[in-house]
Amino acid sequence: MKSKQKEKRANRMLSIGTWIAILAGWYLYTATIGSNSFMLPSPAEVMAAFGTIIKDGYNGISLSRHLIDSFRRLFIAVALAAVTAVPLGLLSGYLPKIRAVVDSIVQFYRPIPPLAYYALLIIWLGIEDESKISLLFLAAFAPIYIACVSAVSGINEDYILSAASLGASQKDVFFKIILPASLPDILTSLRTALGFAYTTLVAAEMTAATSGIGWMVIDASRYLKSDVMFVGIIIMGLTGVLMDSGLQYIETKVVYWKGKD
Repeated sequence: MKSKQKEKRANRMLSIGTWIAILAGWYLYTATIGSNSFMLPSPAEVMAAFGTIIKDGYNGISLSRHLIDSFRRLFIAVALAAVTAVPLGLLSGYLPKIRAVVDSIVQFYRPIPPLAYYALLIIWLGIEDESKISLLFLAAFAPIYIACVSAVSGINEDYILSAASLGASQKDVFFKIILPASLPDILTSLRTALGFAYTTLVAAEMTAATSGIGWMVIDASRYLKSDVMFVGIIIMGLTGVLMDSGLQYIETKVVYWKGKD
């Protein structure tokens, strides 16, 4: 136990050291070569831009409003994807007839880049949040569905047969064997889906949007505001890490047996 704690502490220090080295290299490069605001702003310029955005917002909209708009779109889409993809994925893995209906549709659209059908979503749903949430929903749905199907397929069939031989109904088998056994993969798929949807957020906000972190980065790129772009990218990275850490914490509490012998 102590050796694992020491290893975990050493790995954490290694991660911290890596980021210190990256920041130090960034500072030394801009200090010795000379900062180019258009190509690579210095850490001081990025911090100054961050302070300005916190104080005055960007394009007349506060930073909190940009964050709220982005996360509202993201969380609504991922929540809708979870409540539809999880039951469909579990049922598809358990009942071949449902899988025959749903699986081919998911496998058809999954390899298509989101931007390829975003234009259609705008035509059908308009330029407001409906089209953006739908794009993020489709981006999050596929990884959750596929992970759930795979989780059910990986369950030891002896457990299901043993339960059936003891008189368990299909409903009992589903809720008492399949669902608990699939929980680790479900939560892992939610982390994957949230990350994938977050990367799609920039594409969703780059068309006919006036707020959001993704829109802020895209708008800043049009005017070569590299410092603002760095601020937006850093915020997206940090918030992404926080969301993933939160899901990891939930995972350790809900499926505490994962990884234990």
